[in-house]
Amino acid sequence: MRVAILGNFDGVHRGHHAVIAAARARAGAEGTVVAVTFDPHPIAVLRPGHEPALLTGFPRRSELLREAGADEVVVLPFTTEFAAQPPADFARLLREQVGADVVVVGSNFRFGKGAAGNTEILAALGDDLGFEVDVVDLAGEEAGVPWSSSYARACIAEGDMRAAAEVLGRPHRLDGVVRRGDARGRELGYPTANVEVDPRMAVPPDGVYAGYLIAGGLRHPAAISVGTNPQFDGRERRVEAYAIGRDDLSLYDAPASVDFVAWLRGQEVFESVAALVSQMAQDVAAAERALYAD
Repeated sequence: MRVAILGNFDGVHRGHHAVIAAARARAGAEGTVVAVTFDPHPIAVLRPGHEPALLTGFPRRSELLREAGADEVVVLPFTTEFAAQPPADFARLLREQVGADVVVVGSNFRFGKGAAGNTEILAALGDDLGFEVDVVDLAGEEAGVPWSSSYARACIAEGDMRAAAEVLGRPHRLDGVVRRGDARGRELGYPTANVEVDPRMAVPPDGVYAGYLIAGGLRHPAAISVGTNPQFDGRERRVEAYAIGRDDLSLYDAPASVDFVAWLRGQEVFESVAALVSQMAQDVAAAERALYAD
């Protein structure tokens, strides 16, 4: 049996995990759970310039879907032609290309041209094509915390990384490549990895955070800076991470990731470089307290 789940799955948050668990239970030990997702985000095609910031790039999203219990990940290119197809054509794709015997969707699922299709229409089409439809609640929550990509983005936009982690089930992560910066952190005694991230990603507000730098197969406790470095009249917004206690890392041009655990403070301009260095020492201590408290 092939059980398909449908959605953008941006962030692969706890609500998505609940859907995958339902599909896994339906498939049983011998069945296959197929996560069907879209790239790019549909809003990027339907309303260019209005697409939301991404919680996960596709490689990370695929990895998280598999970790959550999906056996396969199928990516459907989302184009204007794809968006214009009638509901019956989309349902036929699920049966003939994905091979779905069962389709699991959220109660608010819409599909086809003009979002004309809903769960009732999908179930009726499934009867004709030979697949069943299970409808589950996507809007779960725990202790008043909504499980949605929109809510996770709102938390990140406010710098509330702990609340974002409650929704996602893990710290918010940014993936990228370490690029050469100004080497100013090394001069000040706190060498940082300048992680170049995709501009489409959900980057927290400017400030200093506690978190982790993941590089070379290791996860280092880190103090993370997001911003333009106004102390030195910077213009380029960067994500820079200092691996606490490490000044021997050589990461240029290597892939790296940054996990954000907690907001520490906003960006500031200090009266002197010495005052900045003193604050950086305090930031490192605060980051350690925040991380070890977990």
